[in-house]
Amino acid sequence: MSPDTAQQVQHYVTVVLTLVFGSFIPFIQTQSQLYWPFLASTIIVAALFWRFQPRSEVVRPTWREFRRRYFGRALWWHPSARADYRYYLVNAVVYPLLVAPALLTGGAIAGGLNGALRPLLGDPHGLAASGWGMRIVYTVVFFVAYDFGRFVAHSALHDVPLLWEFHKPHHSAEVLTPMTAFRVHPVDLGVMAWGSAISTGLVTWAFQWLGGPSITFYQFLEMHVLLWGFNLLGNLKHWQVWISYGRVLDRWLISPAHHQLHHSAEPRHFGRNRGFEIALWDRLYGTLALPQQGEQFRMGLGDGTDGRWHSVGRLYFWPLWLAVRRLAGRAQEAGGDRAVAGR
Repeated sequence: MSPDTAQQVQHYVTVVLTLVFGSFIPFIQTQSQLYWPFLASTIIVAALFWRFQPRSEVVRPTWREFRRRYFGRALWWHPSARADYRYYLVNAVVYPLLVAPALLTGGAIAGGLNGALRPLLGDPHGLAASGWGMRIVYTVVFFVAYDFGRFVAHSALHDVPLLWEFHKPHHSAEVLTPMTAFRVHPVDLGVMAWGSAISTGLVTWAFQWLGGPSITFYQFLEMHVLLWGFNLLGNLKHWQVWISYGRVLDRWLISPAHHQLHHSAEPRHFGRNRGFEIALWDRLYGTLALPQQGEQFRMGLGDGTDGRWHSVGRLYFWPLWLAVRRLAGRAQEAGGDRAVAGR
């Protein structure tokens, strides 16, 4: 082995070991959904809602019952949950090495647009004041664009049959824990990342052209301040504590209860509540389902295959096989159509 080859191998081994080690300490990483303030807020908010919100079921809101339901072995050691843990550890290495390099960020898209359109529009002239007012507007519009981009990408994963094959692993979960958020196929992750990158890239380019290239959004701990705030509650969307925001806010914001309905195996819930933070997109698209207190439903795909997905190999490779089979079926249908047309 040549010195250059040995150095490259050492580099890749170091990268892999760093990723593996990092996957075990997400609670101290500010960019992780498992960052400790997010986890702490998840438990606190869940406990408060369990104790004080009105309920239709005849169950005393005792702490013992809270522990049994939401910290018990039946939930956290379910075969579906155990598959989530294994998949999280593997994806923590696979995604940064294989998927992330193929993605563009919103900033890169904004830079590309600036370079392409500069001959037509000229240099940014700072047509609008780039002070704190513009920065607040940019922060809010960036957040709305980010959420809209994710909604569009998520809808594509549900509505485009080929993409649905790669979204199935996430919906095959039979129970929900915060780790279920990481039960996502790399192709699914790529589609979601591209959706938000395109929408925020367009917004960033527009604001930089209007307010100058120095305009930025407000951050907290190196993260968009609104996204950081919503991440405080993000884990609740993949935990089976029933939390809605009430009849009024549920029409505007996606609550944890909304997203639990999204994971329902009941046909009446299929494809509902695709948004992440803003419910307006679902209302306009006709996919909003308001949570009903005490509603009972199963989690999963609802096609009888859920229990067969709980291995890392199947979560990775079944979508590829299903996608190839779907494409082969289309090719066969197209060939048959051409044969009929040629007669």
